[in-house]
Amino acid sequence: MASLASLLLGDGRLPVGAYTYSAGLEPAVAAGLTRDRIPALLRARLHTTAVTEAAAAVLALRAAGQDPVGYGPVQHALTARTPAAPQREASATLGRGVHRLARRLAPDHPAVTALAALSPRPLRPVALGALGAVLEVSEDELAHAVVYDELQTIASAALKLLPGDPLDSVAWILAAQPDAARAVATALAVRSPERLPARTAPLTEQWALEHARRERRLFLA
Repeated sequence: MASLASLLLGDGRLPVGAYTYSAGLEPAVAAGLTRDRIPALLRARLHTTAVTEAAAAVLALRAAGQDPVGYGPVQHALTARTPAAPQREASATLGRGVHRLARRLAPDHPAVTALAALSPRPLRPVALGALGAVLEVSEDELAHAVVYDELQTIASAALKLLPGDPLDSVAWILAAQPDAARAVATALAVRSPERLPARTAPLTEQWALEHARRERRLFLA
């Protein structure tokens, strides 16, 4: 069941509102990114954002196994490593959806009830760590799910933003496998919130800031 649960975590149809998120693709397209550059964007995300978020989710999963459960250090470390306000807000919005699902599945689970202590709201990787504890997935499974979610989110958004052959998205994800494997390994090697990698890309942050001011958009980020 845990293996099935890890597949569910990486499924874009999971009812947590992820369909409203393009993992930075829409801001990139608005800034001039073309379809042929999507594989490069995937690799860039796998070397930056995906590593930080996967590591934070794994740290949250470890925290969920402690007594008492305390996500504060992970939440604070991740917030400090997400300097662009629109990106933090998007993560909190998605985290609310994950938290809602976790409450529906196991409202009294210590990993779930501890999320309510976070202010203002748990960021998505932290909420995913709690949900992972509820679903009893392993650290490796959770890290893979977070990294794969990054890939499939961009690939899915591309079908709306830069339409083309849907089979291209399969090829993009398969070609990104070596980078994805390195992202997972790096995330799993992080042992404490203080060691959480501060991997971000200034250009994508700038695009996120510009995107937040646009009145016409399909995705929140």
